[in-house]
Amino acid sequence: MYLVTAKQMQAMDKETIEGFGIPGRVLMENAGRGAFAFLQELFPDLGSKKVCVLAGPGNNGGDGFVVARYLVQMGVKTEVFLFAPPKKITGDALANLTLLKTLVKVSSHGSLTEILDMEGVDSIRTEMAQADIMVDALLGTGLNSDVRGLFKTVIERVNALPCKVLSIDIPSGLNADTGTARGTAIQAHATATFAFAKAGHFLFPGKALTGKLRIVDIGIPPFICNGIAPGLKVVAHREVAQLFPKREHDTHKGNFGHLLVIAGSTGKTGAAALTANAAMAMGAGLVTLGIAETLNPVMEIKVTEPMTFPLEESTPGHLSDHCFEVLTGLARQKNAMALGPGLGTDPATQRLVKKIIQELALPMVVDADGLNAIADDPGILKKARAPLILTPHPGEMARLCKTTTKQIQANRLEAAADFATTFKLIVVLKGASTLIALPDGRTRLCPTGNPGMASAGMGDVLTGMIAALLAQGFSPGNAAVAGVYLHGLAGDILARQYKGAGFVASDLIHTIPAAVNGEGPWN
Repeated sequence: MYLVTAKQMQAMDKETIEGFGIPGRVLMENAGRGAFAFLQELFPDLGSKKVCVLAGPGNNGGDGFVVARYLVQMGVKTEVFLFAPPKKITGDALANLTLLKTLVKVSSHGSLTEILDMEGVDSIRTEMAQADIMVDALLGTGLNSDVRGLFKTVIERVNALPCKVLSIDIPSGLNADTGTARGTAIQAHATATFAFAKAGHFLFPGKALTGKLRIVDIGIPPFICNGIAPGLKVVAHREVAQLFPKREHDTHKGNFGHLLVIAGSTGKTGAAALTANAAMAMGAGLVTLGIAETLNPVMEIKVTEPMTFPLEESTPGHLSDHCFEVLTGLARQKNAMALGPGLGTDPATQRLVKKIIQELALPMVVDADGLNAIADDPGILKKARAPLILTPHPGEMARLCKTTTKQIQANRLEAAADFATTFKLIVVLKGASTLIALPDGRTRLCPTGNPGMASAGMGDVLTGMIAALLAQGFSPGNAAVAGVYLHGLAGDILARQYKGAGFVASDLIHTIPAAVNGEGPWN
């Protein structure tokens, strides 16, 4: 499923109307009729409900007029509140408002009231409170400023009511590109959007505000959609399944790659163990864990299947950059590297990380303290000799971009995509709806994962999973997409078992085989 921005959707509308010759009024009719059909599906007893339609001044309001017309024609008690002076209604929206006015005049089921000030808003408190269903057609995807005044008050009052809300195209107040609320936004129970889902429907908090999403076909020709070339796509079950070749009966561990993990420090040996064990569970043939020499006895106990290799320290429990030559030899005949989980911030260790990135020609996943080591000089990334996959959480991303976590979260899509294209690498920006930004400007959005995964060590597991796929010969892009998707899927399996939260990162490792083989999307 492709996701589009507001600008891309506007371009498709324009090309359909002006280039292909389908009238805008036809598109609006298709949109309103499709939204009405979704409303009927949501409420089989719609005929017995009382519905309020809240309409704004733009084409979103026009879509609402079409929905209202179908409701009145069906005999549903419908009250339409127009939050704009009629002179501001133009074009296709005006044509549909005129039709609605004519229908209301001869119907006992519908009414139309203009609300132009706060006094008007106060006058309809009772009608709004008595509604079973609210149709939100106030503000569409073209919103480019914060919601204020009359609309802010109306949205806040709707959110305080117990009625169900169907939003038209997008919950009013929601930024269609970023998923953030512009001051305030409607909390919808369901949303009928048109032609394509928008990025904001899948990026939090927009995903939570959208509710159940229905994509309505309004008649935009496919070749016009193809010409716009959306750059954001939701990862699909089938495409992940197709990435995994069948294992032949006469195969052996050497056919599934040898991963080198450089991780762990005093107090953070768990991160190293989780990364290495996750890589084994993800199917790597062999895993070697390079660890500070005084911690090696601990790791010999903590891990069973992965091998360990003690490396020189700067201080007890922290790797020294003096071990680089030994590490270079260790990296020979390895297929990929996982670098950073639990490494710590010792200066000598950070120097080692920088040397590894610049001088070792191994595709690698860089996470956690590996990212912190280069935050002061991310330009080092341009000197990498092999493909890089970075897996930052928003705080780490903020340090890399010299900004704040709040700013990263305000536009996750832009932050990840800009960094990936600038440094020609892959960015896995973790969080709700994890993003995988590719160096060519395309971005993938992961639909799996849940709040129960907000637990220590989950990121270390993800690093091991992606790195294991790299070691097995997956392309960097496919390794990132499949690793992120299956990581979230394993978490979803656990969430069903635990009925929410309470599981930990090591539980997820044990669930990886179920995600890949037993309860995965292809079984």
